[in-house]
Amino acid sequence: MPQLMTVEELGRYLRFTKRTIYRLLKQGSIPAIKIGNKWRFDREAIDKWLRHGMEEVKGRILVIDDDELIRSLFKETLEGQGHTVITAGTGAEGIECVKRWDFDLVFLDLKLPETDGAELLKQMRSAKPELPVTIITGYPGSEMMERALKQGPFGVMNKPFDASDIITAVNSFLQARRARR
Repeated sequence: MPQLMTVEELGRYLRFTKRTIYRLLKQGSIPAIKIGNKWRFDREAIDKWLRHGMEEVKGRILVIDDDELIRSLFKETLEGQGHTVITAGTGAEGIECVKRWDFDLVFLDLKLPETDGAELLKQMRSAKPELPVTIITGYPGSEMMERALKQGPFGVMNKPFDASDIITAVNSFLQARRARR
């Protein structure tokens, strides 16, 4: 028997807003069934849709984190999915990459040794205001996070996480971006 999800459950599963889900429904680009007057989503069909859709959409991703293990996890995981991944171990390297190349998504550690993530986010937004950023942090309620929030919207990935969390975050972001185009 299929595992059916509501719009709200699908939003949490994919990390999409309701608005994005309804846009995908209107476009007919997401597998769904209507039961009564409510949309329902078969989890297996959604997973297949994500895998198939991501065959076409690969991203150029920057990971800024001082922890070599985290950088390696992102690089190995995402390159294994066909994405191009650039890593930076310091804020200075990260901002240099942002100024030099275009990225579809940046993962930014909030706690960096010389420049904290909130300050680096401010510099990145100054250089490229539309650059999508996801903060990776073990300190979601910190003062640094409060300062980062002043720089405008961004995604958040709480530590600890694993390879499947990384894949889900990137696939969800790239699918949502594709749906907006």
